Amino acid sequence: MAGGVVGVDIGSAMLRAVEIDDASKARPTIIRAHEVPLPDGSVKRGEILEVHTVASAFKRLWAGGGFRSKDVALGIGGQSVIVRDLAVPRMPLAQIKESLPFQVQDLLPVPVNDAVLDYYPIGEGQNESGPVVNGLLVAAFKQAVTTNVTAATLAGLNPVSMDLLPFAMTRMHTTSSPTNGYAVHMNIGANATSIVIVQGGVPLFVRIVPAGGDDATRALMSRLSVPRERAESLKRELGLTTAGTTDEERIAAEVIHESTSELLTAVRNTLAYFAGVRTGVVFDHLSVAGGVTRMRGFASALAESTRISVVPVNPLAGVSVARTLRGKTGDEELQSLITSIGLAVGSAA
Repeated sequence: MAGGVVGVDIGSAMLRAVEIDDASKARPTIIRAHEVPLPDGSVKRGEILEVHTVASAFKRLWAGGGFRSKDVALGIGGQSVIVRDLAVPRMPLAQIKESLPFQVQDLLPVPVNDAVLDYYPIGEGQNESGPVVNGLLVAAFKQAVTTNVTAATLAGLNPVSMDLLPFAMTRMHTTSSPTNGYAVHMNIGANATSIVIVQGGVPLFVRIVPAGGDDATRALMSRLSVPRERAESLKRELGLTTAGTTDEERIAAEVIHESTSELLTAVRNTLAYFAGVRTGVVFDHLSVAGGVTRMRGFASALAESTRISVVPVNPLAGVSVARTLRGKTGDEELQSLITSIGLAVGSAA
C-alpha cells in the first residue's frame, strides 16, 4: 500500500513501533519511532492475554511517539504459528489457497476452522502423482490473530496487514547481507527464536524454537533469588566471556552458559537437519538479531557452535532515517526496532 504506515512489534515486555513515509517506495524513510513498556502478563510468548491492557498501551505509544498514520502493520509469531513444508498439485496460487483447508488438517494440532491459513510457494517439482508446487504452509491460530487486530482497533487504529514475524525479519536480513547461496536468518526474541533458511533470499525452511534471551534471565532470578533488574545486569556484565570472581558471579556464569547452550544446541540441530535432507548445502553466513546478541561472547559462541560465519543485521540497509531522528536514535535502539521496520516495509507487499 502507498502512504505512511506504522509497523508495530508486540513483544512480551515492550510495544515498539516505527512509522515510514511510504511503504511502496524502493527506499522508504523512517519518520517516527517510539516504544512503551507492557505490563507484566499482558503478553506471553507472543500471544496477547489482556487485550484491553494492550489497547491502552497502543494509545500511550501513539501519544508518546506522535505517530500521524493510523494504518498499522502487525505481525504474528512464536507458538501461535506453525510453518510446514507442503507440496500440492500444480495449480494457480489462488486455487492452492482455497484448497488448503481440505489438505492440511492432519498437519495441524487444532481444527482447521481455528486457524488462518496461507501458502508461500517456493518452486515446482514432480512426484508420483504428477507436477507439484513445493512451498511453505503457514498456519496461525485464529484467536491470536483476532486479539492482535482487536487490540489495535480498540485503540482507534486500522490494521492493514498481518505478517509472519520470521518473514518480516528475513526481509531485513536479506537486504542487510544478500547472497545467492544458502544463508541462515536468526532472530532471538525474549521467549522464542525464529530460524529461517534461505537460498538467494527465498525462504526454504522456517523453525520457531521455544527458547530466547529471557531464559537466562529467568534462570538467574530463580537460582540466585534476585530481582529481574539484577539478573539482567549479571547477564550483560558476565555474558559468555568470564567465569566471574564472586560466588554470585560464578553461579551466574554457570547458569548463563547452561541456558545459552540449550539455544545453541537447538540452532545447531536445526541446521544439521536441513543439511541432512538436502544435498550440497553450504551456508554462506548466519545473520542474527535480537537483544541477546549484545551479550558478550554470544556471537563467537554461535559461530563456534555452528561453524558458520556470524554477521549482524544492519537495520538501515533498506531504509533512510529522517533528519529529525538522526542523533536521537542510537545503534542499540535501532537494533531493537528491526522487526517493526520489517513489518512496516512489508506492508506494501
